[in-house]
Amino acid sequence: MINDALKELETAIEKAHGALRRELSKIRTGRANPDILDSVRVDYYGSPTPLSQLASISVPEARMIMVRPFERNQIQAVERAIMERQLGLNPQNDGEVIRIPIPPLTEERRKQFVKQAHKVGEDCKVAIRKARHDAMDILGEIEKEGEVSKDDAARGRKNVEEVVKGGTSKVDEIVGTREQAILTV
Repeated sequence: MINDALKELETAIEKAHGALRRELSKIRTGRANPDILDSVRVDYYGSPTPLSQLASISVPEARMIMVRPFERNQIQAVERAIMERQLGLNPQNDGEVIRIPIPPLTEERRKQFVKQAHKVGEDCKVAIRKARHDAMDILGEIEKEGEVSKDDAARGRKNVEEVVKGGTSKVDEIVGTREQAILTV
């Protein structure tokens, strides 16, 4: 039972780390990254559709994203969706492809993105603490029902704390790596 609670905790922490990585990939750095367009939804015959399902997205050079819609008649809708998302990007349409130059970030904008990265990291830590709380509740419940001894439950709690400590330090490591990428000129 204790091992099941630890496995659940580890799974929850891995999911939190995955969500953290996805959210951090959406934060701009000085380089072109197609992940910043993940949140763009295009009005495709009346239904909002993810951009990645309507176009191929590539990075031909360090400061340029190129979007090539699968249907040429959708190029205006794709361009409009990118502009409406207010990502601070200025798409350029040539009739076949949309080129999106990535402007260099100012120092002030970089600091804003670092703050945003830290906020996302803190949200991940909150999710990990919630998973810790759930694991502790499970351990308390099985101890109360007499399925494990007090010593085993105490060892289980200690293991939970170690897993949580490792998970939160990994969050700091992931956020620190992204912070370095944001601050690199």
